[in-house]
Amino acid sequence: MSKYSKLHLYNTLTRKIEEFRPIDPKHVKIYTCGPTVYSTPHIGNFAAYIYWDLLIRTLKFNNYVPYRVLNLTDVGHLTSDGDEGEDKLEKGARQSGKSVWEVAGYYASLFLKDFLSLNLISPDVIAKATDYIEEDKALVDQLISKGYTYETSDGIYFDTSKLPTYADFAQLNLNNLKAGARVEFSTEKRNLSDFAVWKFIQPGEKHAMRWDYLGRPGYPGWHLECSSIIHAELGEPIDIHTGGIDHIPVHHTNEIAQTLAAFDKQLSHYWLHCDHLRSEGKKISKSLGNGYTMQDLVDKGYSPLDFKMWVLQGHYQSERSFSLTDLEAARRRRLSWRNAAALSKQEVFNETDKENLMHEILSEVKAELNNNLNSAAAFAIIDANTLIIPEYWHEIDALFGLGIYEDAPEPSSKQLELIKKWEEAYDKHDYVESDAIREDLKIDNFRVTNTPKGPIWQYIR
Repeated sequence: MSKYSKLHLYNTLTRKIEEFRPIDPKHVKIYTCGPTVYSTPHIGNFAAYIYWDLLIRTLKFNNYVPYRVLNLTDVGHLTSDGDEGEDKLEKGARQSGKSVWEVAGYYASLFLKDFLSLNLISPDVIAKATDYIEEDKALVDQLISKGYTYETSDGIYFDTSKLPTYADFAQLNLNNLKAGARVEFSTEKRNLSDFAVWKFIQPGEKHAMRWDYLGRPGYPGWHLECSSIIHAELGEPIDIHTGGIDHIPVHHTNEIAQTLAAFDKQLSHYWLHCDHLRSEGKKISKSLGNGYTMQDLVDKGYSPLDFKMWVLQGHYQSERSFSLTDLEAARRRRLSWRNAAALSKQEVFNETDKENLMHEILSEVKAELNNNLNSAAAFAIIDANTLIIPEYWHEIDALFGLGIYEDAPEPSSKQLELIKKWEEAYDKHDYVESDAIREDLKIDNFRVTNTPKGPIWQYIR
């Protein structure tokens, strides 16, 4: 039996690869940190959701039933990861001349449109932060009642010194934290690592999204929403929490602290974090303005699924450097798979006697995915065995969501007639006629080639 006949994942909590053992033998509870919907999402954002889509598909392949919640941050995320700066939604509204509600609605719709274009499995729940304000208030009430908070002029803060295990997850050395190294330092904070669970709106401060709490207008701290949503939609503890490595030292550390302090429960048994994409030697980010959008790639002639192919050629824990040259190579690889799927649909290449071999190949692919989602190694196995009978291309599509089989439509009756005429002209050595028919087929994205077994059709792009 393969070492990875069962799913193994790298757990940030323990800093090692472990066999995945869900709380329930069948059902798996998952939470994914979603986007802050204040501007156009870039490809760096979507790489993470591609990795977590692979996680969902791998869980399904292992006969688990995943139930996933993804949040949309539409309030409270300040321009720093701490508690300073302008709310990102307010910033987006100021720059666009729209209301914060319009900005959030527009960019949430754009995110979901691009999300679906990547053939990503939709979460079971898409949770908008603004739909959980009452849950946020209840969580702050709980933290106050248990003595974990204190009030300053600008908000209610979590006192990290009250939780001895606060620094464990990110392995922080709180004694060596310098003012400004992690958050903007406020003289009202008791500890540099303390964070706001609720922010008060100051006199004269423009903040359109506001709710009354403790007799004053305000809004929830960014970190609070994830704990509130998980508590409401999944219950603690969950099986898997996913996010980016930048979430580890602040956002996820604070989530863990809030939940443990409020409910005396571990937030998640497994934590998965993906590394960043880079462009021009820097992390792709909205603030740096160095990221392509999905529409940018479409405008350059690429399918969103070509980008998904490129992402899955690497590993979620590796820092990746994006380039259009590499994207073109991924497009060609995906095209070769689509043409292999096209061949599998043609009678001349239907070799059903390979069924036992295909079961072995799928077992090898599964073993690589069970090895901490090693899609790159799985792809190498597929490359070496592309002449797969049709039902197995369906399996490959189910595993990776790359549209290989769906993007391999058979020629229409008109196109099949042209292929037949091409074969007749070619057999008669009428190359002028056969070349003319070939050009007609190219218009429809088909090419035809003669083989010892007869003519085959494939795709040009």
